[in-house]
Amino acid sequence: MFNILVTDDEQIVIDSLSYIISKNFSDNTKIFTALSGTEAIEIVMKENIDIIFMDINMPGLSGLETVNVITKLKPNIVFVILSAFDRFQYAQEAITLGAYKYITKPVNRNVVIETIQGAIKLVEEKKGKLSADLELHKKLDLVSPMIENDFIYACIFNNETAPELDSYLEYFNLSENPWVFCCFEFPNINSKNQYDTYLKIHELLNTEHRCLVSSFMLNRIAVFFPIFSENPNQDEIHEQIKKIYTILSYNIGSGIRGGVSSIENDKQKLQSSYKEALDALSRCNNAGDLIFASKIDEYTEETQNVQKEKDSSPATSIFNQIINKLCSGDKNGIKTFLEIFTTELSSSFSEAMQTNSQGPENIANHNNSLNKIKNSFFELIVTANNTTKQISKEFKSEMFDNAFSILSSENDIKMIKEFTLKFLSECSDSILSIKQQQENPIIKKVLIYIEENISQEFSLEMAADAVGVSSFYLSKLFREEKGETFINFVSEKRLEKARLMLEETELSIKEITASIGYNDQNYFSRIFKNKYGLSPKEYRKSNQSTINLTGN
Repeated sequence: MFNILVTDDEQIVIDSLSYIISKNFSDNTKIFTALSGTEAIEIVMKENIDIIFMDINMPGLSGLETVNVITKLKPNIVFVILSAFDRFQYAQEAITLGAYKYITKPVNRNVVIETIQGAIKLVEEKKGKLSADLELHKKLDLVSPMIENDFIYACIFNNETAPELDSYLEYFNLSENPWVFCCFEFPNINSKNQYDTYLKIHELLNTEHRCLVSSFMLNRIAVFFPIFSENPNQDEIHEQIKKIYTILSYNIGSGIRGGVSSIENDKQKLQSSYKEALDALSRCNNAGDLIFASKIDEYTEETQNVQKEKDSSPATSIFNQIINKLCSGDKNGIKTFLEIFTTELSSSFSEAMQTNSQGPENIANHNNSLNKIKNSFFELIVTANNTTKQISKEFKSEMFDNAFSILSSENDIKMIKEFTLKFLSECSDSILSIKQQQENPIIKKVLIYIEENISQEFSLEMAADAVGVSSFYLSKLFREEKGETFINFVSEKRLEKARLMLEETELSIKEITASIGYNDQNYFSRIFKNKYGLSPKEYRKSNQSTINLTGN
């Protein structure tokens, strides 16, 4: 990752350069901006900047004066000088100060791309970049169980680390081995007995067969089970894992649920292999069971329907809605659907949660039901974190790092919901920030125009006139940037605003129709139902019922 600082006293130049950089180097760069030489120096003192685009003519410290100061502080930074004048004197002075390139404004996209490519190579030469293997082995110079846990977390939570996963396996000398993933769920696990139970499980498993074992994720652990035979026999592997399951049941307790993936040897499928084990686990009987993914077809129809019911359940559908709202940065939508998600989970397990907790069996049922609710929230948090990292590569959250321990110790569902909402809001802010940085300045202006005129009738041509481009160019640019047509985007915006007004105001359907730029109430009702599955009237009634159910 290379940190690039763009310094210019004209915001439009900063926007143009930032757009070109993010559009062509988004996976490999992080952009900082400054409107003056003084601000640039402050950023350089705080951040590890690699490349600086520096305007010559700025108020206060000039560009060349700023370069002179920064070079003394950080001699390895690569400078690219910007100027509206193609003057030899400026260029000569810039080169004397050690600048890599001198380019004139307005900047040419291809020149900027070529300049950054060359600057990155120069930065790598200056740094004397360490090899990836050395970097990893420094990271892996820890206690073995901790490394095992890091490896499994990398498999589960990050699908873009194939080179790193390879190095983990080399570290364990397991690069050439096929494997299966196992996922075990233990009843009656809590924050007090979790660590001791993990140590006992780790010892039991590795006494029987060399395994890589994760720490507890609520009441579950994941196990990477390498296969050492040259021609692995599926039945033999299943017998070995059945024996391990029996040992765990005997030493840890009854009621353990386990799912086992198919045999795999393609490292690109480490994450999907874990998911396959988790899918098999979800089909297990609540009283305890061990299911192999490769033999799913042999189980009863009733067992197979468990996952189908889960996939079609309201909670699963709402889970997906929350992630969709997260990607669009819709905090109100996230909050609404999280309330419904919480209600669905609570009602699904309400019978067990409300049992009289006088006997040991009822206590166990209560704890198991609560753990299932926690697992659902934890899966939502993990999915949100992964989704955010796909868009915002540098996203890192202290809340996510602490999510496991907080959910483990917290038994109040309302508090768990509030923690989850706070984390989802943090994810949403990060996604919105990245999307705003990457947007073309013209598109930004169009979005402002749409927002300001959403209650009026307007066309693509009117929007194009407002931002000073042709309608043909705007149509093409909008589809490239937003992945949909201008008309569809405006329609989605209007419907989303209508949805919020139905939830938050007492305005009539007719008033809402007018306030989002439609004259025909019947037309509005029809397209609203096509999108949300309910008429505006039905949606408002359903939403009010949900609010009453959740007590808000």
